[in-house]
Amino acid sequence: MRLLIPVLLLAFQLGAIVHARFVPTRYFCWAPYDTQTDYTATAIVNGRPLTAREFQKRYRRPQHGFDNRSPQHVIDMLQQAEEKHAARGDQTTIVVNYRVNGKDPREWHWPRAE
Repeated sequence: MRLLIPVLLLAFQLGAIVHARFVPTRYFCWAPYDTQTDYTATAIVNGRPLTAREFQKRYRRPQHGFDNRSPQHVIDMLQQAEEKHAARGDQTTIVVNYRVNGKDPREWHWPRAE
C-alpha cells in the first residue's frame, strides 16, 4: 500500500503531462509556463465598447496584457465571464488579438462562429 499510492500519483501526473501536450490548455502540465502570450482584447457590450477600466472590472484582467501561459487560459477566462453575463441577457462581442511566443498574430472571437 505504501508503494501503490506513490506509483498511482506518478502515473496520474505522467498521464496529465501527456494529455496536456495534445490540448490547447496546459492546466495539469508540470511546466505550464512554457508559452508566452501577448494579447489585446476589445469588448462591445449591448452595442457599447468597454473602456479599459470597465474591461478590467468585467473580466478581472487588463484589456492589453501579457500572460505566461497558453492563450487558451485567457480565452477560457473571457468565455467563462461571458457565459455568466449572457444569462443576464447581455449581448457581447469580444475580439482578442494575440501572439504566442512572438510568432504570427492570431485572433479569437466571441461569440464563436458556428
